[in-house]
Amino acid sequence: MGPLATADFYLRLVRATPAATDQEHLHVLIDSNAQIPDRTAAIDGRGPDPTPALVETARRLVAAGAEVLVIPCNSAHAFLGAIRRDVSVPVLDIMEEVASAAAALTPVPAAVGLLATPGTVRRRLYHDALARRGIEVRTPDAAGQRAVSEAIASVKAGDVGPAVRGRACAAAEDLVRAGAGAIVLGCTELPLILAPEDVRVPLLDGTEILARAAVREGFGEYQSRRERSQGSMGGSPDPVRRH
Repeated sequence: MGPLATADFYLRLVRATPAATDQEHLHVLIDSNAQIPDRTAAIDGRGPDPTPALVETARRLVAAGAEVLVIPCNSAHAFLGAIRRDVSVPVLDIMEEVASAAAALTPVPAAVGLLATPGTVRRRLYHDALARRGIEVRTPDAAGQRAVSEAIASVKAGDVGPAVRGRACAAAEDLVRAGAGAIVLGCTELPLILAPEDVRVPLLDGTEILARAAVREGFGEYQSRRERSQGSMGGSPDPVRRH
């Protein structure tokens, strides 16, 4: 829903795809609907419910042929249940993907630090996914959360300069000092200003992790579709390159 974050997600999806030619890439449909109401404002009770717009966007993509949906907006996952109930295709869960990546780290961190919008933090979307894997979540204090929110707003306004990066880095460092063994970038604007070299613990980049999951699921669906098609014609399925 953030246009810059959407563009970043698509670039990562392309780079994560094991393709040598145009034709080996996935068919990708993007509905960059920036008019969807603010998700954090809705969670806080300060703005309109974005559910109808989210559901309509999902329907539009499915009607256009999408067989797997991804939402490169963390706060929108507070409304994931309604979207999943309304469409017949899989909708990936960024929290589950990131939590799985955290559990795959060596060593598995006892706690991670979460940089995200206040809405994502309040709805405990990452807390629940990580708790199922025995990992605790550390969040910024009030001042730190204000700094993170300001950094996110700056990126949405097109500012990815050093001052904005500095605020995000400082918030991450505070969480590391508080015992975080990894940092979760739980807002898709944040990977535009924070990179692995900016923190001294593993960085779990939600945008990158979701893009790789989309490639995994996209090729899995493509493989299944070809197998069904080849089976109906009595042939053998062609191999598909996988990530």
